[in-house]
Amino acid sequence: MAKTKNYLAFDFGASNGKAVLGRFDGKTIVTEEIHNFENIPVLVNGTLYWDILKLFHELKVGLGKAVKVSGGSLNGIGIDTWGVDFGLISQDGALISNPVHYRDKRATGMMEKVFSKVPPKDVFFMTGAQTLEINTLYHIYSMVLSKSPLLKIADLMLHMPDLFNYFLTGEKIGEFTIATTSQMYDQKNKVWARELLKRLDIPYEIMPEIVMPGTVIGNLLPEICQETGFPFIPVIAPACHDTGSAVAGVPVKSDSGKTWAFISSGTWSIMGVEVNEPILSQKAYEKGYANEGGVAGTYRFLKNITGLWIIQECRSAWEAKDGREISWEEICSLASQAPLMASFIDADNAIFARKATDMSENVIEFCKNTHQKIPLSREEISRAIFESLALKYRVSLEQLKECLGKKVELIHLVGGGSKNKILSQWTANATGLPVIAGPAETTANGNLMLQLIATGDLSSIKEAREVIIASSKLDHYEPKDVDLWNEAYERYKNLVV
Repeated sequence: MAKTKNYLAFDFGASNGKAVLGRFDGKTIVTEEIHNFENIPVLVNGTLYWDILKLFHELKVGLGKAVKVSGGSLNGIGIDTWGVDFGLISQDGALISNPVHYRDKRATGMMEKVFSKVPPKDVFFMTGAQTLEINTLYHIYSMVLSKSPLLKIADLMLHMPDLFNYFLTGEKIGEFTIATTSQMYDQKNKVWARELLKRLDIPYEIMPEIVMPGTVIGNLLPEICQETGFPFIPVIAPACHDTGSAVAGVPVKSDSGKTWAFISSGTWSIMGVEVNEPILSQKAYEKGYANEGGVAGTYRFLKNITGLWIIQECRSAWEAKDGREISWEEICSLASQAPLMASFIDADNAIFARKATDMSENVIEFCKNTHQKIPLSREEISRAIFESLALKYRVSLEQLKECLGKKVELIHLVGGGSKNKILSQWTANATGLPVIAGPAETTANGNLMLQLIATGDLSSIKEAREVIIASSKLDHYEPKDVDLWNEAYERYKNLVV
């Protein structure tokens, strides 16, 4: 019998983070969440920051817990985070300032200012990335325009997972999948987009050297070992962008022969397919689809969609009002009690982009502005959000098929949203495609798989996905009430197209 090996995945999301221990016996992997913590941004003098030192503290707490759970035996550590956000490092190696949150107001209006210098179509064909106001490009450009002293003294820019890797190892490198979220990286040639940066006066010299997912970065620093109780353990770059790790962890049967799409469902929903080369077409540009770096030489052709953010914000407001915790099971039960197809929202409308005291008021305002039935109860609001998200997936699916020039036959719904049985079934209904939901910890699984490949315990992503299938319980959903959902889709797409 093969000796069980232990690997630790840190998965930082935009609202919480976790440490997941994976025990690999040579055939299957068993995961255990050993640490969970909130990721709460901090508003200081009008700027919204990430509390990076608190997050790094939680990372070290997770390492300490892993010492106890694993018996001090760990074969690798890997970190993935949300995309786009970054910190600046000075020449003497210090973090110059707290990283700014992607929803901070400094990026407001920056797309138009960038496009006055470089047309949006040129930006797309230079980078292959989706144009979103939250992208690194627009935050960096705001610093250029404001003549930020921070940018002037910066020696290096590191995205969030690269920062954590630097804090752990002292190695200042960037990882491929997270770099491609910046909209400053030339994916076709796998280099920073020098011409774009030059035209925007963004200093090229602060861009880090890039390594591919599955690279061993270095060992834990002596002071980290002393603090946590671990010996020198390799820190491995998985797909450091959480969506990259999530897609690496999709439980795809390599011999199915079906064209499959993925939906990574969390605060954001990301819908797309895995391809061998970035798709840089006029159609992709027009439909808002774009590319991000993948694993094993692949790319993710995808679109970012506002996901569970809206219902998460509604839930927070309702909990504050009631003075108690409200479970997701309760919210799904509420949604199931409301009338069908009464009201819809476009989750990507600007009204939902920023935090609000009560997001349900924004849902009501959107329905009022679009002359729909006003959802007033929590039941109606919850149903409107979930139905609309499923229908938004249908809109994105139709656009995806246009860009690919072929049909999609199967959807893998992964991430936290895959535990939501209502959303999973309604996604099957809305798209008319079978949905395989799960596992919920796909991001951690993908992170762990890349570590196993890096150390030679697995030979390929194909073998890794076979391990995930053998280790997971998956839920299958077939489309129902297709005619009803097709009629709803015809109404819905007029709100968003």
